[in-house]
Amino acid sequence: MKFKDYYKTLGIDKTVSQDKIKSAYKKLAMKHHPDKNPDNKEAEEKFKDISEAYEVLSDKDKRAKYDSLGSSYKNFQNTGGSADQFDYSNWMNKNQAAGNRSTFGDYVNSGGGISDFFEKIFGNTYKQQDQNVNSRARAKKGQDFQTELELTLEEALKGTSRRVKVNEESIDITFKPGTFQNQELKISGKGYTGKNGGANGDLIITLKVKDQLGYELKELDIYQESNIDLFTALLGGKLKINSLGRTIDMNISPESQNGKTLKLIGLGMPKYKKANENGNLFVKLNVLLPTQLTIKEIELLNELKKLRS
Repeated sequence: MKFKDYYKTLGIDKTVSQDKIKSAYKKLAMKHHPDKNPDNKEAEEKFKDISEAYEVLSDKDKRAKYDSLGSSYKNFQNTGGSADQFDYSNWMNKNQAAGNRSTFGDYVNSGGGISDFFEKIFGNTYKQQDQNVNSRARAKKGQDFQTELELTLEEALKGTSRRVKVNEESIDITFKPGTFQNQELKISGKGYTGKNGGANGDLIITLKVKDQLGYELKELDIYQESNIDLFTALLGGKLKINSLGRTIDMNISPESQNGKTLKLIGLGMPKYKKANENGNLFVKLNVLLPTQLTIKEIELLNELKKLRS
């Protein structure tokens, strides 16, 4: 039978108070509880060890018996004795029925029994108030169903809806304007079915906003280019542009240069769930030179050239 160092399991010193023992147990139990580590056998075994250690060290009589055993075991090792030669008979529970396993506390919820060490030293001495859970299987929350959905930049800007199929069920989901890259949406209870009456898992959707030709998104600002004829660039005027499915009227000031960037305040990407908080739209002008000039146009351009000389 292997000696179990319960103090080491809880990461505490042998002289600590009962409050410190309880505090150490709560911290470790919260970290390794099976509900927080589904299908993790290592965490489950760790949780069993933590529960067993707390069962002994939180009880005054059990702790005194364990400390007495521990001192003798340490002295035996210090004098050269090997672990498998130690005589446990003076500390073994005399009334322990052969082959009768016991469970206790939250330990039973992980679905396992106690160790040979605990059973032989302390017998069936688990806390009475926890016996009522021995016959019940632990309710377990179902696993989350995780999926990815791809939206266009225009869909992210305006919002959209999609139908997702989970466990043979079709779910209509609405995405609000301002959806952003790698955003995670959770729909409670739409994951895999729970076990033993446990709650269903959740549907977790990771959103991917794909690039759209001709547009660039920087945080909440949208950047695009727009062609403009030479005469509107020189004389000024109105320009209609298409920006992610929206028709936008722009005022062009006279003598606008090629490559000039205009800023349209508030016409960028909306901030998710934030009313009236939008980025800006930046439009770079590409001035197009006329082609296939007529004789008359060439004459006029030459005349203009002379005037500008």
